[in-house]
Amino acid sequence: MEADRPRVLSCVDVTLTQADGGSRARFREPAMSDDSPTDHAGVRIFPPAIFIGGLVIGYALEWPWPFPIVPPSWSLVIRLAGVALLGLGLWVMLSALFLFRRRGTPPEPWEPTTTLVLDGPYRFTRNPMYLGMALVLGGFALVGNALWPLLAIVPVIWVVRTQVIAKEERYLAAKFGDAYRDFTTRVRRWF
Repeated sequence: MEADRPRVLSCVDVTLTQADGGSRARFREPAMSDDSPTDHAGVRIFPPAIFIGGLVIGYALEWPWPFPIVPPSWSLVIRLAGVALLGLGLWVMLSALFLFRRRGTPPEPWEPTTTLVLDGPYRFTRNPMYLGMALVLGGFALVGNALWPLLAIVPVIWVVRTQVIAKEERYLAAKFGDAYRDFTTRVRRWF
């Protein structure tokens, strides 16, 4: 499929010359350059804004049309579960963020990725920051015992998958080649 093919982010001219000085062949070979202005995933959306938008839209719908997840008699249980989900989401997201910082690679998808991070939470999920944000969104929905923000997770995940993750995956496959493709065969996208 054409859309799934990695994009060439920059090119290098290569000239071949025979030993006797004869004919030369010239071609352009794909290459990555860390200082290239196009050495990034091409993501135009700030990923946390997608999750925040889902939370805001969910609660905006909840206000005029309240729809609790559980009856009031269960609200304490669901709220405690929400706090636990918030904590888990923050831990997953922040552990991945700090791991990026320790490895010296920026987490922002509009910056060049300098190294492929494969340890920490990346042993279990290829997208721990986005998974953590989704868990935080779900945690806020549970804490508020509000169904609309919980349902907002579905379109939020779809937007993140199609507008952010797909671009990041193409970029990382083009930049890191077999190392990234091997990683994708070992580790699932979400869980």
